[in-house]
Amino acid sequence: MSSTLRAVRALILLAGFQLLSLVLLGVLAAVDWAAIYAPSSVTSKVWLVSVVLAIPVVRGMFMLRLPDIEEPPGVPLTEEAEPRLWAMVRELAEAAGTRAPNTIILTAEVNASVMERPRFGGLLPGRRSLHLGLPLLTGLSEAQFRSVLAHEYGHYIGGDTRLGPIVARGRLQIRRTIAHFHEKADKKVAQERAEQEKKSARRVAKGKEAKEVDTTGAGATYRAMAKIYTWYGTFFLRASQSTARAEEFAADRSAARLAGRDATASALREIPVLSSAYDFYLESYATVGLDARTMPPRGAFFGGFNDLLTARELQLADMRAELPVQQLSPYDSHPPIGERVRAVEALPDDGRTDDGRGSALGLLADPRALATALEPAVLAEELLGFRRAEDWPELLRSGMTARLGELDTPLHRALAVYTKSAPTLPALLQVIDEGHLWQLARRLPLSEEASAAQGRAFREFVRPSLEGLVRTWVISELSKQGLLDWEFSWSESATVVLPGGDPEAAGEALGAAVTAAVADRPDTAPLRALLPPTPSETGTDTDIESV
Repeated sequence: MSSTLRAVRALILLAGFQLLSLVLLGVLAAVDWAAIYAPSSVTSKVWLVSVVLAIPVVRGMFMLRLPDIEEPPGVPLTEEAEPRLWAMVRELAEAAGTRAPNTIILTAEVNASVMERPRFGGLLPGRRSLHLGLPLLTGLSEAQFRSVLAHEYGHYIGGDTRLGPIVARGRLQIRRTIAHFHEKADKKVAQERAEQEKKSARRVAKGKEAKEVDTTGAGATYRAMAKIYTWYGTFFLRASQSTARAEEFAADRSAARLAGRDATASALREIPVLSSAYDFYLESYATVGLDARTMPPRGAFFGGFNDLLTARELQLADMRAELPVQQLSPYDSHPPIGERVRAVEALPDDGRTDDGRGSALGLLADPRALATALEPAVLAEELLGFRRAEDWPELLRSGMTARLGELDTPLHRALAVYTKSAPTLPALLQVIDEGHLWQLARRLPLSEEASAAQGRAFREFVRPSLEGLVRTWVISELSKQGLLDWEFSWSESATVVLPGGDPEAAGEALGAAVTAAVADRPDTAPLRALLPPTPSETGTDTDIESV
């Protein structure tokens, strides 16, 4: 479908909203006219309801102002500061036969996007901007990045960025109209409930039985109007999103033509891998110190992502081999990535290869400086005020110490309920020594199968999770005493370094001690031997409940 036909389609969908509103106003007018022949008291009520219903309909019809187009937070990249990047951007724009963007903004997302501020409601072109995510540049090769740029230019060529405001206007009009009717319905229900509760209170005051509050019919007219617009909104959204999916396929073909089939296919395979890796990086590395109000060194919050990608290349290679499986919803604006990859790979071989000429990050003059500048541009003020760690190992130690210091596991909560006192590790060991471990275990969150089990079967169900919970509690206790450390690694998960000289032997000793403590015939002596001497907390009696 050409851009002209898609523009006509978008305008027809928008006009459909206006037509629906006119039809509803006509129905209301017909009801008002018919009410003339009713008693005057009925006529006035019908007219009042019609006016109230007509107001949001008319407001929706004349809601012509487009939603403000806001640039994503980021760092502007000028041509003077980034000549290599701008040279590629202009070169590809010329090859695509379209205007280059007026501005480039570096963002913190694994994404690239284009935006246009069109004129005359989206019918004429306007100022353009290109948004490039630093994590995306970090993970893509130059060849893959060229294909991503070419894909975004495909949206310019197809007029997608100009049609977007038309679709956005329709969605905004429908959404606000529906919201207004729901708001009126909720107010009507609240008024009806309040009135019935007052009447019920008066009945009770007179010694009569209170009536049950029933607001079933309140606001029914408003909800009916909302359903009508919801029906059209569903149709509008499905139709506009199907167009958006067609635009993505067209932009992929444009990218293959400009940057090569293989580079385009490999970029499409790479982006979901980068997105998954980046989410893991933020959760497991960049934010690991937040519990201790500690941030990575300046520039490392985003800059460390490159270190992770380098260290985990083999794992990422395995992820690239399998395309992600996605279920397509009628409301998805993008087709599943697997379908897009297969469509590109089905194109004729153009003889160009994804030669990977270095990382796209090399297009930036000073990536480290930009990673530093990106932090105040996108991070919350609170995070920027946190202390900065000297290096990643210190960040890990600070974060894990704080996290373990505030440990609150299901075992903690179960012990607090069981003993009716503050949960402590000595108290847990006393419960085990007294032979009440499995009664305590009954207070853990259990599956239906585990809850129904008895005796040995129950113990086998619960034992694995108990071992993990006890081990975590012991590590927390050692952390509070400053007796353990953490080994930082980009290629593997962080590992705890227990006291005892040989980390591997210490880990085995802890595992054996925990296993002995939760055995059918428990023995807490090995576990107590690993723990530092602490003031006696077991002198207070524990209120052991019988099961």
